[in-house]
Amino acid sequence: MEKSLFALTFYGSLASAHQKPTHRLSWTLTPTNTTQQFRGLSAVSDRIIWVSGTNGTVLLTTTSGSTWINVSPIFLPEETSSNFEFRDIHAWSATSAVVLSIGSGNASRIYLTRDAGRSWDRTFVNAEEAAFYDCMAFETRKGREGHGVAMSDPVNGKFRLLETWDGGAHWGIVSNESMPLALEGEAGFAASGTCVEAVAGRWYVATGGVDPGRIFYTGGEGVGTGWNVANSAIAGGPAAGVFSVRFRDARHGIAVGGDYEKPTQGNDSASWSCDGGKSWHAAESFPAGYRSGASWVRGNRLVAVAVGTSGSDITYDGGKNWVRLGNGTFDAVECIGKDVCWASGSGGRVARLSL
Repeated sequence: MEKSLFALTFYGSLASAHQKPTHRLSWTLTPTNTTQQFRGLSAVSDRIIWVSGTNGTVLLTTTSGSTWINVSPIFLPEETSSNFEFRDIHAWSATSAVVLSIGSGNASRIYLTRDAGRSWDRTFVNAEEAAFYDCMAFETRKGREGHGVAMSDPVNGKFRLLETWDGGAHWGIVSNESMPLALEGEAGFAASGTCVEAVAGRWYVATGGVDPGRIFYTGGEGVGTGWNVANSAIAGGPAAGVFSVRFRDARHGIAVGGDYEKPTQGNDSASWSCDGGKSWHAAESFPAGYRSGASWVRGNRLVAVAVGTSGSDITYDGGKNWVRLGNGTFDAVECIGKDVCWASGSGGRVARLSL
């Protein structure tokens, strides 16, 4: 049962020292005063969080969620807000952020603000009818924070990538010559902004639509070269596969997914890697349903959180086993430091988890 501050409790009696929480874990909803669905989430700090979603909506808080400001772009008359779904957002501060609208043709576009949303520049509009951009990611390495990639479903048989070196002000199509061919029906899922990942100079692309879902990866040579692909050990299908891939370092990664048409079915919905994504191993115990987003808890080496429309889960052993947190619906999750995670989803839901 949900309450206004819905506390999803977990007491757990677990075996290893890593799996003994010191207090009750609970999500606490914050007052966004909207019913939009927020699949885009970027937590800069515990105080500064951006979310993006349906009807061209972008919200910002600088007060840890106690108040939210509507900083949505103002569109031209022929570009009504209902035409755009901002499924991904990446922010660097309380003033700078880039947001991705998904869809076929020119519905896929990118906007940039450097003044906390008072104005937005349209920095990319897709001109290819076959392209459909799903998500984007930026590096976190010092000096390379402006380097980012946006991923599209296959065009002419291969996944299409955009690249920016200046924080989203300019974008260019990257050569995908070394990218393995996509399989028939293979695509990405624009569900949480985490179907592409960047860590330690390596890049990852998560896919579904085929069984099993797959994860494309580079060896650190750059975005335009050195691509390979691995089976994810996550079951796939027309509405199933890998929805989120996250790495805590160059070797250790987790992947979650499932079938969004079967939200309470969790079998074969999570896997882990310890060799930089070359191989993936199915979890020993899975999340309690389809999960669209995941995030490592920074500073807690083996801890990560996953969310989906049927609930959320936590792992204390690097993705090998998952424990239910609760049944509240979310689409995206991002953890800050070792103590706090944020999640966003439908019905204007944005919540904080204290670890």
